[in-house]
Amino acid sequence: MGLAGIKIVLVEPAGPLNLGSVARVMKNFGLQNLVLVNPQCDRSSFEALKMAVHAKDILANAIIVPTLPQALAGCVRAAATLGRDCSWEIPLDSPRKALPWLLAEPDKPVALIFGREDRGLTNEELNYAQRLIYIPANPDYPSLNLATAVAICCYELSQLAETFPNYDIPATEAATLDVVEPYYQELESLLLSIGYLYPHTAASRMEKFRHLYNRAHLQTTEVAMLRGMLRQIEWALKNQTQPDNL
Repeated sequence: MGLAGIKIVLVEPAGPLNLGSVARVMKNFGLQNLVLVNPQCDRSSFEALKMAVHAKDILANAIIVPTLPQALAGCVRAAATLGRDCSWEIPLDSPRKALPWLLAEPDKPVALIFGREDRGLTNEELNYAQRLIYIPANPDYPSLNLATAVAICCYELSQLAETFPNYDIPATEAATLDVVEPYYQELESLLLSIGYLYPHTAASRMEKFRHLYNRAHLQTTEVAMLRGMLRQIEWALKNQTQPDNL
């Protein structure tokens, strides 16, 4: 599938000029799947079409969804870009280091996520990514325009596709992100019910669990096994017998 399997996901893009420019650089480097999450501008506006030039078809065929999980449906891997450095426990990689990992599932859809022009992605949205990408820039002025960031990543992806036209990777049944997400929801609910998690710290604790499972690259059968285990634990908790009072 190569570049054809890569989704470029923009979360709440607000500038039509940026949107058109993104479509143009995608076509420049051979990418075609654009997904817009709750866009704040019109993809068919004069400004967007003017900047897209000969990539108007990218805009016309873009998929629009209301939430990020819906944008990632069917994807087995996802990387997110950050417009700023941060103190996350998982490392930040440059595009040249992270993007080969994104292409390591040649026959499966994958996603590269970009955040809002003014404030990027929220921590909750970053949780959906298995790798975080930070583009090194001049520390005196590190902020990159959205279309520029997309262009850098699309260029790197196009170079990788030329370098590795034929993959020799064992076939796996890697779980798609929308298959793994219900497991996280069930796990959080169970851990809250038994008192392992507390409502005010659940989000930060679950981030650690997500990072752990992301490193494991769960397969579909493994997710099914984990969900079966949770259901059995829930059944045991509901049906446990109380000792007779002495």
